[in-house]
Amino acid sequence: MNGFDALYAKAKDRIQALSELPSIKEESIEEMLEGRGIERRDFMKWAAGITAMLALPSQFTPLFAEAAKMADRVPLVWLHMAECTGCSESLIRSDAPTIDSLIFDYISLEYHETLMAAAGWQAEENLAKTLKDYAGRYILLVEGGVPTANNGHYLTLGPQGRTGLDVVTEAAHGAAAIFSIGTCSSFGGIQAAAPNPTGAKGVDKVISQAVINVPGCPPSANNIVGTLMHYLLFGTLPALDRYHRPKWAYGNRIHDLCERRGHFDAGEFVESFGDEGAKDGWCLYKQGCKGPYTFNNCSTERFNQGTNWPIGAGHGCMGCSEPDFWDTMGPLEKPIQSHLVMGLNATVDKIGTTLLTATVVGIGAHAVASIFMNKKDEKEG
Repeated sequence: MNGFDALYAKAKDRIQALSELPSIKEESIEEMLEGRGIERRDFMKWAAGITAMLALPSQFTPLFAEAAKMADRVPLVWLHMAECTGCSESLIRSDAPTIDSLIFDYISLEYHETLMAAAGWQAEENLAKTLKDYAGRYILLVEGGVPTANNGHYLTLGPQGRTGLDVVTEAAHGAAAIFSIGTCSSFGGIQAAAPNPTGAKGVDKVISQAVINVPGCPPSANNIVGTLMHYLLFGTLPALDRYHRPKWAYGNRIHDLCERRGHFDAGEFVESFGDEGAKDGWCLYKQGCKGPYTFNNCSTERFNQGTNWPIGAGHGCMGCSEPDFWDTMGPLEKPIQSHLVMGLNATVDKIGTTLLTATVVGIGAHAVASIFMNKKDEKEG
């Protein structure tokens, strides 16, 4: 039995186990999708897209469809810490409901402070009941960094004034899996930027359980739902990189699959926003693009129902899915200061890129070459 056969068998066993759990929703997912005007063909195309996104063979498509049908068997608890709610917005805001957002709705969402109707004492009672009734079964998703200074009192929640640190620690104790959604909960985000007066940290720095990070400011809906679907189908976490990010989503640099990569290789850079190079879609590295240092799949998954992404819209990557990007990736619209030749490698090590490659050296080489090209043009002018 090869690796995929073993994985397929594991997924079949997982679906069988889920089918034995009680359904929480009154209507099936087919009925829910049909009521929203989505045909089965579209649902299967979505399942095929999830399969391809996770780099699995096409025979897994029916399994993902089956797993989605039983999404309501897995309760979900979504906590908000120190954040802007942008990650939730990324998932639920669109001009029309997407299958991603509908699948998310179909999961038994037991607690989500932005979406639920309950407030105050009732909300706290709902959370406590969920943690008790579904102990060991629920998936915990956390959005936002966790303040730890002053015993966590920079973030107090609810009528009892509990600290975010206390709430996360309690919820993590009974969770079957824990996902940090967005850069704030993964690495602390802007709250953790120097001097970090609140002591904000990523979730994995304040609890002892394993955490899968889904960073981005915000991450795409596909990365959120894809991570959930992987756990739903296999019951385990996917392969992770050194920062606990799923490799299927964060295994390549923005630079590797960028639509402007050819211009980088040709030494064609935007020298200022609005110039002819900008109009022709040239490389934005000189305007501060951090794509060579950033691991994410924005160029392939995109945002707003796949409409566009920052570089496609004409602005460089900010590096938002990397640890400490507010401190290490600045200034925003300029290259990192030591980007030329020898200094570049030290900077790459400092900001946490896992490998030094020929591409990184190429940045310095292209930068030097462009200097000589500019001088030549000035002489000829």
